[in-house]
Amino acid sequence: MTIRLYCFGESGNAYKAALALELAGLDWEPVYVDFFGGETRGEAFRKLNPMGEVPVLVEDGVTLTQSGVMQMYVTEKTGRFGGATPEEAREVMRWMFWDNHKLSSQAGMTRFLMNFLPEAKRPEGVIPFLQGRLKAAYGVLDAHLEGRDWIVGHGLSHADLCCCGYLFYPEPFGFERADWPNIDRWLSNVEALPGWKHPYDLMPGSPADRA
Repeated sequence: MTIRLYCFGESGNAYKAALALELAGLDWEPVYVDFFGGETRGEAFRKLNPMGEVPVLVEDGVTLTQSGVMQMYVTEKTGRFGGATPEEAREVMRWMFWDNHKLSSQAGMTRFLMNFLPEAKRPEGVIPFLQGRLKAAYGVLDAHLEGRDWIVGHGLSHADLCCCGYLFYPEPFGFERADWPNIDRWLSNVEALPGWKHPYDLMPGSPADRA
């Protein structure tokens, strides 16, 4: 049965799940969710996910929410991306938790405030604060990637798929690849993978659609 991923192109968290599905070679299809039109707040969507968030993965009676859980599901089905040893598996999880707490959560909020919230409603004092925290996170990741092609081990893992989730987006939110040479090199490694696609090519929906 084809996996259905409820998503929209602007969502970095949905991109993590979509990219894992795509690079694993699984049979999946995106289902567009009109986030900016309020669909996730509607009754029909809340029946699908009471948390009111994308992504949501549905396959043959299985419904999953939270991108990290979907990434684990990909590993259950394919054996890929979870780490080659128990030690690597724990390290993959460590970076996934770090990303969710230190990187993606703040990158997603900063990007939303700077690009998708009307300018008059932007809490300007909050944006520099979040950018400062993001700069510290970029520093941690860049330092870890010194001399490494991948975050954990010798190949792509969910650690990479998590941490890259927001870093391919073109909208300004305080991240410039050129400022972080190790991150830049690592992102180039991800882009070079067979089957890699930009989030706006992998999932339906982009700011251009609302222009």
